[in-house]
Amino acid sequence: MRIDTVLFDFDGTVMDTNRVIINSWQHTFRTLTGAERPVADIVATFGEILHDTAARFFPHVPVEESVEIYRSYHRNNFGPMISVFPGVRELLAALKERAYTLAIVTSRLPATTMEGLEKYGLTAYFDLVVTCEDCTRFKPDPEPVRIALAKLGKKPEEALMVGDTRNDILCARDAGVKSVLVGWTAAVPEGERTGPDAPDYCIEKAGDLLDILAPASETGPMRLR
Repeated sequence: MRIDTVLFDFDGTVMDTNRVIINSWQHTFRTLTGAERPVADIVATFGEILHDTAARFFPHVPVEESVEIYRSYHRNNFGPMISVFPGVRELLAALKERAYTLAIVTSRLPATTMEGLEKYGLTAYFDLVVTCEDCTRFKPDPEPVRIALAKLGKKPEEALMVGDTRNDILCARDAGVKSVLVGWTAAVPEGERTGPDAPDYCIEKAGDLLDILAPASETGPMRLR
């Protein structure tokens, strides 16, 4: 069946939010413990639900308290600390030229998701944005992808999911969607990109996604090679 839909994760895939996420956690650690944590400890949590990570990092602090410390810093510093990954804008434009349906599927709150898309003029590329407020279960559960497909009127075999964490890959797999792991991921080390939970494809640059797909026509959607 022809692939005509691409679902993108937001953090670490379309938008480089690594710095604001790391800094938000370090601010929370300084506030609650008086000391920062190794960056590797924070990167290892990329893709997790914020409340789950906060509960594990600060088991003796009410979750809503630690989450609000994190979110307060995050909200106040989000815009200046984010950027679009190289080549992503050009990839989105190329896919839209080929009549693809594009969506964001993220565990992030809608306010900052839309702030990032609007800041860099990416909103018009996406036909749908699914955030944590649209779901009752979150990645790696397949619900977010299934919600996106249902809203778009698409079948799993018509879609690809592009992400930067193992949760993205597992979410796609369990929803019956092919998965693509980006090479600029900070969350999945090179040695962990194989095995039973491996993505269907890996790309090193944004434009490499086009090389995974063979054109069905000059202007229409593409078929998987």
